[in-house]
Amino acid sequence: MIKQYTIALPAFPRGFHLITDQIVQAIPDLPVSGLVNIFIKHTSAGLTINENADPTVRVDYETIFNKLVPENDPAYKHTIEGPDDMPAHVKSSLVGSDVTIPITNHRLNLGTWQGVYLCEFRNYGGRRNVVITIYS
Repeated sequence: MIKQYTIALPAFPRGFHLITDQIVQAIPDLPVSGLVNIFIKHTSAGLTINENADPTVRVDYETIFNKLVPENDPAYKHTIEGPDDMPAHVKSSLVGSDVTIPITNHRLNLGTWQGVYLCEFRNYGGRRNVVITIYS
């Protein structure tokens, strides 16, 4: 059986944000077992799974990604939407647009210190739409 939900996340500032609770709240009933795929419908934001306890991890992610893909690189051709746009597209491709998590005993089977991140790469990305698909 497949169930699907679409949710609009609130606008987040640029950075890495835990959204695990928003995802869980959007899913009314998880099956005993299965998989959940979470997909973001945007090209300048991404999703990943990582550390959910120490917020400095998310700060360090922002620092590292900005060093890897800096703004205002003169080699960029796609610049009409601002200096954060082309780097946001590249960062989104590096992180990816979806995550898949096993479901066990009606719960997301994440590790003790794992959480789902919204990776907002734009300065003003706005609300982000996410599709949650449950396979049971």
